[in-house]
Order: sequence, then C-alpha cells, then structure tokens
Amino acid sequence: MIFADLFFLYVFMALCFIAYFISRKTVYRNWVLIVFSIIFYAWGEPVWVYLLIASVGVNYGAGLLIDKFRDTKKATLVTALTLIFDIGVLVVFKYTNFFIENFNAISPLDIPKANIEMPIGISFFTFQIISYVIDCYWGKILVQRSYYKLLMYISMFPQLVAGPIVRYSVIENEIDNRKITAEDISEGITRFCMGLGKKVILANNLSVIVDTFFKDGDISSLSVVGTWYVVICYAMQVYFDFSGYSDMAIGMGRIFGFHFDENFRYPFVSKNITEFWQRWHISLGTFFRDYLLYVPIFGKRRKYLNLFLVWFCTGFWHGASWNYIIWGLYFGLFILIERTVGAKRMRKIPTALSHAYNTVVVIIGFGIFYFTDLGKLGTFLGNLIGLNGNYFTDKISTQNMMANAWLVLVAIALCMPIIPALKKKLESMNLSLYYSVGQTVLNVAVFLMSSILLVNATNNPFIYWNF
Repeated sequence: MIFADLFFLYVFMALCFIAYFISRKTVYRNWVLIVFSIIFYAWGEPVWVYLLIASVGVNYGAGLLIDKFRDTKKATLVTALTLIFDIGVLVVFKYTNFFIENFNAISPLDIPKANIEMPIGISFFTFQIISYVIDCYWGKILVQRSYYKLLMYISMFPQLVAGPIVRYSVIENEIDNRKITAEDISEGITRFCMGLGKKVILANNLSVIVDTFFKDGDISSLSVVGTWYVVICYAMQVYFDFSGYSDMAIGMGRIFGFHFDENFRYPFVSKNITEFWQRWHISLGTFFRDYLLYVPIFGKRRKYLNLFLVWFCTGFWHGASWNYIIWGLYFGLFILIERTVGAKRMRKIPTALSHAYNTVVVIIGFGIFYFTDLGKLGTFLGNLIGLNGNYFTDKISTQNMMANAWLVLVAIALCMPIIPALKKKLESMNLSLYYSVGQTVLNVAVFLMSSILLVNATNNPFIYWNF
C-alpha cells in the first residue's frame, strides 16, 4: 500500500483517522496506530511483518539489558551484538546477491543468486532501530520498557517504509503525552496535500519524460541539450517524489500529534555541496554524522577515514549497485574539496557562480544515481559534453521540451522557497487571513486534482520505496 493511492486516501486513511479520534485516551490511540501500521505493512508483504516484529523484540530486549548493565562491558557487548544483528539482517536481505555477483565476477565459481526478496522499507526502519539502541547505550534517551510502545515507534505507518528516519528522541515524550491542536490538524492537512501534489502532479508527470528517454530510449543518440534536459527532469522527479512522501509523512504525523523533523529544506537553492546535504534527506545525513562521522575508529577519530566511510555508506545505503557507491563517493569528494578550501573561501565565491557550481555537480550526481548499468552511465557522462559524437540538440528532445514547458517551468519554480516567501510577505502586511483562505482552496484543489490523476494511474511507486 502506498500513500498516492485512492484506496489509501479514501478508505485506509479515513478509517484510521476515525478510529484514532474516537479513541479519547492516548493508550488507545497508540493501539490504533499499531494495528493500522501492521495492516499497512502487511498489505503487500504479510510475511515480512514477522521480521519487523521480531527485530523490534530483539532491540527491545537489548535496550533493557543495556540499562541493566549500564556503564559495564556487558552493556557494550549487548550493544555490539545487537548492532551486528540489525546490520546483519539488512545485509542479508539487501546485499546478498550483490556480494554473490561480485564474488562470481572475480572468481571461477558460479554461485547461484539467492532467492531473497527485500522487505519494503528495511533500510529506514533498521536505521531507526539502530539509532534507538545506540542512544540507549550513550544514555541520550530513557529505555522504553513497553514493547508495544517501541513497536508503535518503529512501525508507525507514516514513516515506516520511506522515511524520514525519525529518531526516538524526537517523539520520546509524545508517545505518552501528546496534545493535538487545531493548528496541528490544519498544518498536517496542508503538508499532506502539498506532498500528495508533489508526488502525483509533478513527480509522476516528470517520470514520463525521464522514462521516454532514459528507460525506453537509446541514450547514445540523445543530444547534449537533450541529456541535460532529461537529467534535470530526473533530479526534480526524485526531489518531488521523495520530499512529497516526506511531506505526507510529516503531515500525517502532525495530525496524530507527532512532530517529526524536516527532511528537505529546498536543497536546490544551495550554494555548495555541503549546504546541499544539509538540506537534502536531512534525516539520513544527520544519522551518519552523529553515528559514524565522529565515532572513534581504533581508539581515535580519523578524519579522512571517517569521511570516506560516511559517503561510502551513504551511497551503499541507497542500493546494492556500484553506481550508488560511486554516487556517494562522488559527493564525498566534493565535500572533501570544500573542506580543504575552507568555509570562509567558499563564501567569497560570487553567489551566481556558487549556485551554478552546486547545480551542475548535483545534476550530474543524479545521472550517476539513475544508471545502475555502468556502461550506460559512461554513455550518459559522455553525452553531457558531446564525447559520444552526439549532436548539440536534437528534434525529438526539443519537441518534448516545448510540449512540457509549463510542467518543467512550474517544477523549477516550486524547487524554490516561493510559497514560504509569499506567506512571510502577507504576514508582514497583516494579510495572513488571505494566505489561510488561499491555502485552504489550494489544498482542496490539489487533493481533487491528484485524486483525478490517480484514477487511471498504472505506474505510481515511490522511488525510495525499496531503499
């Protein structure tokens, strides 16, 4: 089950909200979330519910043991074994066939691939579990002594399968003590509707452009301008797809009384790659920053090794393919360059040049992210500067640009913080009422338009669904 689906919008979500709000006590509402979250996760893959429940059980027990043996070697051992279990589960389900393929490539053996299906969202909920265990060990949070409350935290369907990665510390107090205000509901509805519009109206239509040229077309014949055009559309597709899901998750969480952290803050306005990663997939970036970048290795923090591991893991987390590793290390290289140059020198670069630099690097990065076939990736990189003998422009991509001009221009505009700026301007003019009325009308319009577009939708998955 996915959010951008008529059954979810008009049946599942409606029933969940009804059951949630007729329950007056927080304990009953927690159980409503558990039941609906289990149904949500089991809808397409019922067998993996048991893996989720078992993983929560192992980490629940680990938390209790860590608290019992606080500040002893036993607590360290429990933490280490639990992390081995959590990471091991992720590796088995997500990376087994990747390791088999690469081992076969360098050895005379031909080990058959394992018949393993990857559980939806395993990367997201595994990292949430890991953050809980490490924070328990570091004493940053109180150990959760109720299995069902921990299960609710891990399985909560708004953020279960595609993030954001919600730290336990963020909602620790809200598990038992949360109040839902009219502002929460209003802001939650707005975030959900805007996220739905990002996904259905923008991302889905941009995906048609991308699939036409990159998936179904021969990229070797695509012109320089055409290649840049399509990869820019893909960058925006991923942004609206993933940030749209995050908006919907944050919006539903807000309606339920939970305040999740932001996951995107208009990353395309960044002036450098460091800033881009402070605005893009924030929950993943902060996870690696807090649990890997500053962690001592062999007794001390090793600046370059830690940085390498962060970006290697960032890439590898996204998928079991070499292009994702290249993608992670590609961004890591620019982070290293910017750190070497220094923040003060980076700020002295003219603003227009900084934005241009960031945009080019990021757009090329999305091309690396797209092509899992390294041969096609090489062709794509050559196409960008005409190394494959491709023309500067071509008729087909030019026609496509003209036909989709309004879609692309609106998408580019909405990558910028236009709406927050408008809200701020109206508030400064004491016209916030007009903004509220306009936002309500926009919510209804976007929801209805998205619903209409979903009637005949045949291919509507989230890009990050299987990450």
